[in-house]
Amino acid sequence: MKYSIIIPTLNEEKLLPNLLAQLTDENLRDNFNFEIIVSDGGSSDNTVGIASNLADKVITHEKSSKQNISEGRNAGAEIAEGDILIFLNGDIELENPHKFFESIQTKFVDSKYLAMTCSVVVFPDERKFIDSIFLTFYNYYFHALNVIGLGMGRGECHIVRKNIFWNMNGYNVKLAAGEDYDLFKNIRQEGKILFDQKLFIFESPRRYRKRGHFKILFTWLLNSIFVTLKNKSLSKEWEQIR
Repeated sequence: MKYSIIIPTLNEEKLLPNLLAQLTDENLRDNFNFEIIVSDGGSSDNTVGIASNLADKVITHEKSSKQNISEGRNAGAEIAEGDILIFLNGDIELENPHKFFESIQTKFVDSKYLAMTCSVVVFPDERKFIDSIFLTFYNYYFHALNVIGLGMGRGECHIVRKNIFWNMNGYNVKLAAGEDYDLFKNIRQEGKILFDQKLFIFESPRRYRKRGHFKILFTWLLNSIFVTLKNKSLSKEWEQIR
């Protein structure tokens, strides 16, 4: 098994089917050797039922305590058989699934990069001008962080060699937010990260619509500062917006 796609979920019955439909395309699966793992954090909707029909493996959080996204991703990684772990959020879609895997295959697999990520933009049919401005800035900013040696990749898409992932002890389960920055910051200290600016994934704008771009900007900024200086996130819980 070359790739393990790990998708943490929590009440994603509306958007998860779109991503899984892309990944279960027969031509895609014939060309690339991968498994699909859904790690559910305790959904109360039909997320698990949908995943059970389309994913190769489904694990569910059975404890009474809430599971954060770091715990969900790590749980999926524990049962992964692939040499390369691909973490995707349940509310994203790939711009072009074949291009996505071909980029990983040609630019990452046989390279010296330890991890890889890509640009994130809002779904085309829901995109507003402010979304384009905001995310264009952030995509260039995150690329620059990797170039100068700090490391960054949004959790919407993390691609990591499995041995490197576990050398870093996976995602920090103590962080309610900023766990994506924390992992890539640590990986960047050990080696280079590939940020493919020409590779895109689409994300839901639901958080921007409810909280606003500037509030999210400051939340990201403050959490990254706290993670860097205190090894903890300012946010105590990452709000579920569905």
